Amino acid sequence: MTDDLVFSDELEADVQTKAAAPWQVLVVDDEPAVHEVTKLVMSDFEMDGRGLQFTHCYSAAEARALLAQRNDIALILLDVVMESEHAGLDLAKYIREDLGNLNVRIVLRTGQPGQAPEEQVIRDYDINDYKEKTDLTRRKLITVFYAGLRAYRDLMRIENARLGLIRSIEAICEVCDSNNLRSFASAVLAQLNSLLGLNGEGLCASRVSAYTANAAHGQLKVLAVTDAYSRLMVDDQVANLPVAVQTAIRESLSAKASRHGERFYAGYFCTKAGSESLIYMEFPDPINSQARELLELFSRNVAITYDSLLLREETESTQRDTISVLGNAIERRDSASSRHLERVGAIAALLAKLTGSNEAEAELIRTAATLHDVGKACIPDQILTKAGPLTDEEWNVMRTHSSEGHLLLSRSASRVHALGALIASEHHERWDGSGYPAGLKGDAISLVGRISAIADVLDSLVSPSSYKPAWELSTALDYLRQGAGTHFDPMLVSVLLSHRADVEHIYQG
Repeated sequence: MTDDLVFSDELEADVQTKAAAPWQVLVVDDEPAVHEVTKLVMSDFEMDGRGLQFTHCYSAAEARALLAQRNDIALILLDVVMESEHAGLDLAKYIREDLGNLNVRIVLRTGQPGQAPEEQVIRDYDINDYKEKTDLTRRKLITVFYAGLRAYRDLMRIENARLGLIRSIEAICEVCDSNNLRSFASAVLAQLNSLLGLNGEGLCASRVSAYTANAAHGQLKVLAVTDAYSRLMVDDQVANLPVAVQTAIRESLSAKASRHGERFYAGYFCTKAGSESLIYMEFPDPINSQARELLELFSRNVAITYDSLLLREETESTQRDTISVLGNAIERRDSASSRHLERVGAIAALLAKLTGSNEAEAELIRTAATLHDVGKACIPDQILTKAGPLTDEEWNVMRTHSSEGHLLLSRSASRVHALGALIASEHHERWDGSGYPAGLKGDAISLVGRISAIADVLDSLVSPSSYKPAWELSTALDYLRQGAGTHFDPMLVSVLLSHRADVEHIYQG
């Protein structure tokens, strides 16, 4: 692989290596001859492979207007006496104090040193050198340029490093706000371009450890791509990418290290669990050493975030799967349906979104709502599976599943179990206060309790059981309408009925 690696023929940019930008020098003097001589004498000057580009102002007022619009000037050769005896000194003060430009190097040049004594000027004004015009031979002028431009270069390196660190921290914060691996990967790509100010194209890919119990273990999956790459992706398999990209990824994974060339960067990082992730970016222009340092800093911090996010996703996924397995085991004791819990969760999540919950909150409610009947694990089989009507005594036992479910789930401090405990306790409370176990009324019932009551009743009516056949969805929705204001929160019923198509979609799945 060479440093000229490109993604594919269709993405190859016809970019020529740009010549290094010249140093920007401003000459401020009211004598045209001074401008001409300075430009002529320094015409062949070069430092760090960069020549000079002169800008000329013939008064302090003209220079003020220019400097208010530009901040790329590296060196100013400034006459003291122009439209007034201290015009140059006033301009130097304006540059430092009013414009706040502390980076540009200012060299005062005067033909009348008696009017502005050197010691006083250097003491009272933030300038970098003070020269008499008669003392500026070609040799000494070259020395002035080297000293001034080197100082400016070093200051700008520090300033760019500071700004780069700020951008890096901001970018990492943006990435840390991601709530799943795909949004994380998309944020990484977006923030990399923001970080460098370059129009890069690339991808984020991940490979879960071969020792992880995961359906995709050992396979490299693409999590996110930039716009230019989206049209090349058939699915999330790396095998669909151009051969050059596959080669770059393989080599980086094989070396287990980040790699970079003149115009590309392959950032490799590995989690503590052995899962691997790769950021691959290609840029239209060469990336310098400073940009590479920022990329490495960013990638190291991204690796820490990735590790935490992957662990969180795996933990949450395991938790959801465990809840589903246990919930279905309990459900099979009293129902022929195998999708009741899934549909209750889907209806609860829908209502949560429709009433203002964000995506993460709705997903939490989806999972927690499936725990509403976990207390039935404590109900004897002869009551739970009885084909006929229950006696009053049996109903009293059956009703204990709400408090038993709350007791079981409240032993855990996890968010989903805490929310599940609340739902288990309240999903049989009624809007008019006639429900159980606490006889809560109206808004005294939590929103998730009111949501789960609707979701549970709706799907219980639509699902067949040992004591009744399945109802038609339209009939079940009519039942909700009739129970609004007595059994159910009328606002929630109204919201659900106004999104009937979404409810029907759940039952078509």
